[in-house]
Parts: sequence; C-alpha cells; structure tokens
Amino acid sequence: MHEIRAEIAANVWQVVVDEGQLIAEGDELVILESMKMEIPVVTEVPGVVRELHVQPDDVVQEGDLIALIDES
Repeated sequence: MHEIRAEIAANVWQVVVDEGQLIAEGDELVILESMKMEIPVVTEVPGVVRELHVQPDDVVQEGDLIALIDES
C-alpha cells in the first residue's frame, strides 16, 4: 500500500476520485485550497484507491493521511 499524505496544511476543496477507482501515475486525487490557491494532490504510483481519509471541507495538516493506493 502506498500512502498519500498532505504536504501542507490546507482545506480539502474537492475529492476527485472514489474508493475502488483505478488510477494512473500522475492522476489527481484531491484538490486542496490554501491561501486562495488550488493545490492538486497527485499520485506517484498507479493502482487502485483503497481508502480515502478526507472529504470536502475537511482540514488537513502537513503529514496527514489523504489516501491509500493499492499498487498490486
């Protein structure tokens, strides 16, 4: 399992994928908003979204878990 974590403190503006969805390297998972800027969170590995740990309007801190990607 590959962990996707927040790189900055931000609000979750949009969740672009669903659990169980097949994704490719570079796909957007979530869009964060910080200081009026949209920050896309992309995956570095292809696989299946196993768990989403955020939803719109959540607040994440640096290092918080956003999603788990099953690479197998």
